Amino acid sequence: MPYVRTVKTKSGATAVQIVWSSRRGSRSIEHIGSAHDDVELEALKAAAARRIAAGQLELDLGLETAGPAGPLPITSSRMGHLLDALDCGYRVLGLEDAAGGDEVFRQLVLARIIEPASKLDSLRVLEEAGVAPPSYATVKRRLPAYAKEAWRRRLSAACAAHARLGPASLVLYDVSTLYFETDRGDGFRESGFSKERRLEPQITIGLLADQAGFPLMVSAFEGNRAETKTMLPVIEAFMAAHQLPDVTVVADAGMISDANMKAIEAAGLSFILGMKVPDVPYVVDAWRREHPGEEIPDGHVFAQPWPAGPKDKRRDQVIYYTYKADRARRTLHGIDEQVAKAAKAVAGLAPVKRNRFIQLEGAVKSVNRDLEDKARTLAGIKGYKTNLAATPDGEPVTPDFVIGSYHRLFEIEKSFRMSKSDLQARPIYHRKRDSIEAHLTIVFAALAVGRWTEAQTGWSIRKFVKTARRYREIEIKAGQHVITAADPLPDDLRQALDAINHAS
Repeated sequence: MPYVRTVKTKSGATAVQIVWSSRRGSRSIEHIGSAHDDVELEALKAAAARRIAAGQLELDLGLETAGPAGPLPITSSRMGHLLDALDCGYRVLGLEDAAGGDEVFRQLVLARIIEPASKLDSLRVLEEAGVAPPSYATVKRRLPAYAKEAWRRRLSAACAAHARLGPASLVLYDVSTLYFETDRGDGFRESGFSKERRLEPQITIGLLADQAGFPLMVSAFEGNRAETKTMLPVIEAFMAAHQLPDVTVVADAGMISDANMKAIEAAGLSFILGMKVPDVPYVVDAWRREHPGEEIPDGHVFAQPWPAGPKDKRRDQVIYYTYKADRARRTLHGIDEQVAKAAKAVAGLAPVKRNRFIQLEGAVKSVNRDLEDKARTLAGIKGYKTNLAATPDGEPVTPDFVIGSYHRLFEIEKSFRMSKSDLQARPIYHRKRDSIEAHLTIVFAALAVGRWTEAQTGWSIRKFVKTARRYREIEIKAGQHVITAADPLPDDLRQALDAINHAS
C-alpha cells in the first residue's frame, strides 16, 4: 500500500515522498517536493494525497479524513485584485477620511463601481466579491447621513484637494437630467426640458469638474429649473466652501443667458464660454470684404476685442471666432436638406413642419432666402468669449488656450456618460429626496474613484472592472493550515495594478 513519508534533507528542508510498496516487498519512492515551512509542507502532503487518491481513491495521510478522496475545501474566495485597487483609489483620494471611516459607505461605493444595482442587490454584489456585507437594515439606517450637506461638502473638499485647485484654476460645468418612471411630480421630481426628450418627471444634475473631468461637486435641482439658473449657485457654493477668490469657469453656450452673463460678471468670475453666433461678426465680414471670392482658411481664428465702457460693470473681454472647413461642410449639408424640405412644403408636395427656412406672411408660404444666405455665411463659424487677462500660469491669454480650454468640456461629458452608463446614476429605486440625494452622493464618490482609476491605468473603468474581477484570491484548508492561492495575472493587468499601487 502506498504511503507518504517526510525526510529531512541536508539543506534543512523537508522532503515529501510517496512510498509505493507491494506485498512481495518491492517498493519505489516518488519525490513530490521539498518544503521550507509548515504551510508548504501541508500543501505538498495534500498534493501527495491527490496523487495517491488517483490510484486507489483513498487518503492515508493522517489528516483526519476518512472515506473517498475529494477536493480540498475552499474557505474563502474574493476579487482581491479588483477590491484592493478600488480601495486604493478610495483612500488616495481622501474619501475614507472624508467619510469618517464609514465602512458601509465605502462598501456601497465599491459595489456601485463593480456592478451598479439597487441598495439591496448591492449586498449580493459585495458577497460575490468576497466582502462581508452589512445588513440591509444597516444600509437603510445609514443612508440619511449620506444625504446631508455636510457629508457631501467633506467629499467635495477631498476631491478639490486631490485636484489641487488654485485661485484661477479651470473648472468645467455642465448639467444633465435623470428621469423617473412616474407620472406625478412632487416639487423635486418635476417635468421640464429633457435632453432625452422625455415627458416624465425628472431632476436636474449640475456637475462641476476640473479640466481633466475629475468630479469636484455635484448638485441636484428641481426638474423644471432652467439650466442657466443652476451654474452660478453651484460655483458660488464651491468657491465659498473652499475659500477660492476666483476660478475660471468653462461652460457651453447653452448654460449662458444674458441674465446669467451679468450675474457671472457681477460675481467677479473669470470665464471661457461658448458663444452663440446669431449674426455675421464684424471681423468675419471685414475679412470677406478684403478677400472677395476666397474661402476662409481652415482653422483660421478671428479675434474681436470687446473693451468695457465707462459704465459697464465688467472686465474687458475678447471674442474669438474660428472657422473649420469640416464643420462648414456638415452645416451646409444640413442647410441643403432643410431648404429642400422647405421648398417641397412651399410647393405643396410635403406637409408644413417646423422648418426655420419657411416664411409665412399671412396664408402665403415662401422659402426665406435671406435667412438661407445668412446661414450659409455663418457655416463653420464658432465663437468663444473670455474675460481672462492671463492664464492660471500667469502667461498671456492666447486663442489656442481659450479654444483648447473650451474643448476640455468633452471631459465632463465623458464623466456624465460614465455616471449614466457604467455607474447607472439614475435613481430608479428611490422616491424621497433624501434617498435620491444619498444615492447621488454614492455615485459621485464612485465617479471620483472611477476617473482616478482611469487616469492611473489608461483603461476605461468598464474594461478594468471586467478584466480584474475574473482573477480571484482563494484560501484552501489543508489539514490544520490554510493556503492562499491566486490565479496568475496577465501582463497588461499586472502593469495596470502596479500603476495603481505606485500611486498609493
